[in-house]
Amino acid sequence: MEKREEREKGAPLHVPVMVSEVVHYLEPCREGVFVDGTLGGGGHALAILEALEPTLYVGIDRDEEALKVAAEHLALYGDRVRLVHGLYSQVEGILEELGVEGADAFLLDLGLSSLQLEGEGRGFSFQKEEPLDMRMDRRQELTAARVVNTYSQGELERIFREYGEERWAKKIARNIVDTRRRFAITTTTALAQVVEWSIPKKFHPKKIHPATRVFQALRIEVNKELEELEKGLEAGLEVLKPGGRFLVISFHSLEDGIVKRAFREWEREGLGEVITKKPVTPSAEEVEENIRSRSGKLRVFQKG
Repeated sequence: MEKREEREKGAPLHVPVMVSEVVHYLEPCREGVFVDGTLGGGGHALAILEALEPTLYVGIDRDEEALKVAAEHLALYGDRVRLVHGLYSQVEGILEELGVEGADAFLLDLGLSSLQLEGEGRGFSFQKEEPLDMRMDRRQELTAARVVNTYSQGELERIFREYGEERWAKKIARNIVDTRRRFAITTTTALAQVVEWSIPKKFHPKKIHPATRVFQALRIEVNKELEELEKGLEAGLEVLKPGGRFLVISFHSLEDGIVKRAFREWEREGLGEVITKKPVTPSAEEVEENIRSRSGKLRVFQKG
């Protein structure tokens, strides 16, 4: 109770997805070194530290603002928690620097956190007018505004089609280029408006905003998310000890496809076993309480 009361006084906590399922699949690794490659505000970390008994919990995130929030929430656990500002694909070097030989569990919760979506000036959401930024790590130079205003029409079309699975990619890219000839597109709302009028009204998606797929595609491009995932999967497998478990929560088909193929390939190569033959999805109750969980898919691999 004391832990919960103290946390309530601090910064708002991102609502983690499929917490009970994550804890369940980590149960066999309950004592050991846990690596959380996408720490965010520390939501999964808190649940895992309370339910299990990891001797060390290494939290990695490229978002420095998220790490500050996590540090506040996890302060009660003292030396059992180590927070690192970096990329999860760099986990081998990170563990080496910490003097840690391998991990018993590796968790990735991909996509955006509530902290990023709702944080001021991050530019991830079209719900409010903000600079078109979308950087998870503010140290990097590439922003969504630079992509939108400098990439060629062909490059924009490819990004929207491949990363957003947007059927109107060509028309949206053309209208962006036409618009930026008159004025730079520098805010989230300005971009959302261009996308919205590029798609005929009768073809507007029923459950999501017309700009959702384009914003997803830009975020993936700005942060090189798919490249990071592919590198991170290989690095994570490398640091896992025999019997260690790799858990990945993805939120769209591109990420899930990469994870699914990697896990199946590892199993074929005799490197371990896919524990979840089908992806685990949130319960109806969880989706009702947290609508952002609805597209989540959890896959688990155990190293041999």
